[in-house]
Amino acid sequence: HVQLVESGGGSVQAGGSLRLSCTASGYTYSIGCMGWFRQAPGKEREGVAVGSTGGGSTYYADSVKGRFTISQDNAKNTLYLQMNSPKPEDTAMYYCAAFGGDCYVGVLSYRADFSYWGQGTQVTVS
Repeated sequence: HVQLVESGGGSVQAGGSLRLSCTASGYTYSIGCMGWFRQAPGKEREGVAVGSTGGGSTYYADSVKGRFTISQDNAKNTLYLQMNSPKPEDTAMYYCAAFGGDCYVGVLSYRADFSYWGQGTQVTVS
């Protein structure tokens, strides 16, 4: 089993920056794809960014391309989401998620593929 714990959320002004972290524990060697989803009040959960844990493939939602960057520190079993120039519409609960397969094109649209989820961290942009 895998446990995911997010941190780093909070309030930020539009145009500022914020970095989210997600630390994995348990059978971390089984993770192939790991990333971030978000859910705003009254909206469905949507994919933000994912990356293959072995390096290489990364995928971003069009709404965050050029502003958000996903990265990982394998030694710390930690995934990051660097949020630059956030906008009020980025306000949401952000969730870390992972599954055992590799990331693939379109995976951001298939949240059911993700077996493991964190509890979420709130991001508010004003």
